Amino acid sequence: MPSGVTMDEVSDEVFKALADANRRRLLDRLDQRGGQSLRELGEGLAMSRQAVSKHLAVLEAARLVDTVRHGREKLHYLNPVPIRELADHWIGRYDHGRPAALSHPQQTPEGRTMSKPAYEYVIYIHSTPEEIYRALTDPELIADYMGDTGPRSDWQVGSPVEWKMDPNGEFRDYGQRVLTAEPGRRLSYTWHRLQPEHREMVGITSDEEFAEAAKERSRVTFTLEPAEEPAAGTKLTIVQDEFDSPDSVMLASVSVGWTLILSEVKTLLEGGRRFDPASSPPA
Repeated sequence: MPSGVTMDEVSDEVFKALADANRRRLLDRLDQRGGQSLRELGEGLAMSRQAVSKHLAVLEAARLVDTVRHGREKLHYLNPVPIRELADHWIGRYDHGRPAALSHPQQTPEGRTMSKPAYEYVIYIHSTPEEIYRALTDPELIADYMGDTGPRSDWQVGSPVEWKMDPNGEFRDYGQRVLTAEPGRRLSYTWHRLQPEHREMVGITSDEEFAEAAKERSRVTFTLEPAEEPAAGTKLTIVQDEFDSPDSVMLASVSVGWTLILSEVKTLLEGGRRFDPASSPPA
């Protein structure tokens, strides 16, 4: 959320943007394929180029669309974070137990099929794969977007990934281990089980229910690759899988948490500057 702006003000802009069927249609097109020009977005629509441009301006003002200059063209990308914030604030608290996750088989970035429920999210960041990998692993950068919490590791395969859950607490080893560490390409590690300190946060009061939920273990994988359009920078895909049930409380938690964290990573790395693909080192 922009600094100094209230949730009500943000919600007003997003609701206004989503109220028009033509704008929702444009968002659907960007959801299907990011990096489209004004001309491409207007193809087949019963709207003038000027009308499409005005609708896109409303979507940009609501932060639902990000743009990148590529030569003379402006390319457009969907930014789902404001919709997620709106859903969490106005809908999520009235609709418990429905995680935003994939509950049917999907393909991971490695090409394997996920037969269990999983969380998957894609975000485009105007930065290099190397910079983004560093943001995911460097303690100083992690502190910039996560505050005095988050992971700590030497990020070698087999090493523990310790977490500091409370700003006033200590780093603890919850059993997480690095599975894959390929700088600028891929990072994967096992995820911790629910801990007693999470019980109040996830709202489980039954001892039996919590004991069952705490058995579940998952894994998280970040994959970095050049965006389909070089001017868009890097495509970051996160998959957290191996959950036992679509009703998993951990699945519900990470579905919200990772989306907001990666939005902060994007803000940190872009820093209001324009990404120059020519400055990106070869993969």
